[in-house]
Amino acid sequence: MSLRHGLLGLIVEVPGRSGYDLLKIFELSLGHVWSATQSQLYGELGKLAADGLIEVTSEGPRGRKEYGATPAGRDELRHWLTETTPKPANRDEAILRVFFLGTLEADQARDYLREQGEKAARGHIELAELDASLDWEHDNDGLAPAGRIALEYGKRYMAMRREWAEWALEQIEP
Repeated sequence: MSLRHGLLGLIVEVPGRSGYDLLKIFELSLGHVWSATQSQLYGELGKLAADGLIEVTSEGPRGRKEYGATPAGRDELRHWLTETTPKPANRDEAILRVFFLGTLEADQARDYLREQGEKAARGHIELAELDASLDWEHDNDGLAPAGRIALEYGKRYMAMRREWAEWALEQIEP
């Protein structure tokens, strides 16, 4: 996913939001799979507008702008969703480090794996709490049900990472 398409998708799903609103929704929903800073998000809003994919639908006090997707923006999102193949995420620094755990003492390797398991467990708890805090029967800013499906993926991924770390710990000789 690119920030461009993630942000465009949010604007299609929840139109009429300001950059600040979009940043908060992005952090809550997409921030678990794609990170972006405030400056990156606002920069991308400018590029999307310059490319004619979004437009300012309303302006308010203190320069607040609300955005909506243009027909070209909707076409671009549809094209990205249906006619392009996602590039697999094949960079994972945490797992890259696992390849070199043999260069450490066994207790250091176990500490690293334990830390990875704890980090995944915390991530799972955070996502489960987020899931429990949302009312999926209602709109949730236009993100249900697809948002719930994506959130469930995150929970399962974190559970798998925790289980893997526990298994990996058993593989390191005491």
